[in-house]
Amino acid sequence: MTSLPRTRVLTGITTTGTPHLGNYVGAIRPTVQASRNSQTDGFYFLADYHALIKCDEPARIQRSTLEIAASWIASGLDTDKVTFYRQSDIPEIPELTWLLTCVTGKGLLNRAHAYKAAVDKNNAAGHDPDSDVTAGLFMYPVLMGADILMFKAHKVPVGRDQIQHIEMARDMASSFNHLYGEHFVLPEAVIEESVALLPGLDGRKMSKSYDNTIPLFAPTAQLKKQIAGIVTDSKAPGESKATEGSALFQIYQAFASADETAALAKAYADGIGWGDAKQMLFERIDREVAPMREQYQALINNPAQLDHILQAGADKARQMAVPFIRELRHAVGLRALSSGVATSSAKEAKTAVPSFKQYREKDGQFYFKLVNEQGQLILQSRGFASPKEAGQTIARLQTEGLDSLPDLSSLLEPLTAEDVLNLTTTLSKIKNSQKST
Repeated sequence: MTSLPRTRVLTGITTTGTPHLGNYVGAIRPTVQASRNSQTDGFYFLADYHALIKCDEPARIQRSTLEIAASWIASGLDTDKVTFYRQSDIPEIPELTWLLTCVTGKGLLNRAHAYKAAVDKNNAAGHDPDSDVTAGLFMYPVLMGADILMFKAHKVPVGRDQIQHIEMARDMASSFNHLYGEHFVLPEAVIEESVALLPGLDGRKMSKSYDNTIPLFAPTAQLKKQIAGIVTDSKAPGESKATEGSALFQIYQAFASADETAALAKAYADGIGWGDAKQMLFERIDREVAPMREQYQALINNPAQLDHILQAGADKARQMAVPFIRELRHAVGLRALSSGVATSSAKEAKTAVPSFKQYREKDGQFYFKLVNEQGQLILQSRGFASPKEAGQTIARLQTEGLDSLPDLSSLLEPLTAEDVLNLTTTLSKIKNSQKST
């Protein structure tokens, strides 16, 4: 009996800080649980190349890599059953990044959320649009695409703000496949709607940016002290307290069972004192974290062991990466001169025309994009409530061309002068191909 093919799932975490309770609940714990699914092959990596975009402190990146690796393993990640590696230990990834760069349109990268946000911030401040924008930030989506496409990931769990990066990786893969033959798997974003977002000490989202985090493996005394510092209202013991909007209650709920959560909700209604509620929270978190803390500290104190684990993971990952990059090098023409000269390329083997592609996203909205003969993105729409509306907009672009843009501008992502030129050329090719058929 033939077994069903396993789904390949890939997840990375950037090495720029110390893991906190929010990271554990929102990323580490669900990742470890998902890694135990016998129907999946898990690829988990420390994104230290990505960290260089955000941080220029070498010691911090090194320390963060140590702490995140130790946190994942102490939290239950079985490195014998998954592929666990450090991004910078796979030299094939930056090489693939360059291959993808050569098939990725600048217009696509212009639309990346992080780059657009930086440009908008500069424009608002009256600065040069690209002031302090590094090429690393601009090229971030290509490196992320290489991370995903190198290991032919089928599923990539991401936050809703990262969906665009997966779509861009698909565009890069399609462009390369079109030019050089079918080599890449087109990945799919997986959005986990139920992932908890923990509030921090001040009630805002727990984040290093707000300096309101509780380190995941803080010593017991520090954990207790920080929990005691969680902001609450001024209601005295005996006064009924609301669970809604209570950071303390939300953190407790992320660790507790349904029965435990219900019991604390009743205690709130009965007027539990804040000191007692904080003690309950401390005890509940420590009950889950304490058994892992000892292993975490042992790993922190033995970085050579972590180096060994990560190198073993890199060796395992490179068993796939080395032959795959060799295949890709051959595909693009980087090959031995004695291997013979191909008479035609995949591009010449078939006649391609620009095309509109319509699809539905996880948000329930309908979108379309226009790609050229190489599969590169020319135009991206905003969301439509129905496929009919999206189709009607496509029809107007095909029949009216640029004359329809003033009326449709609110339905399309912003266009640069270069985009408009590309759009003019592409729409013209579509009209010509329709006439010829």
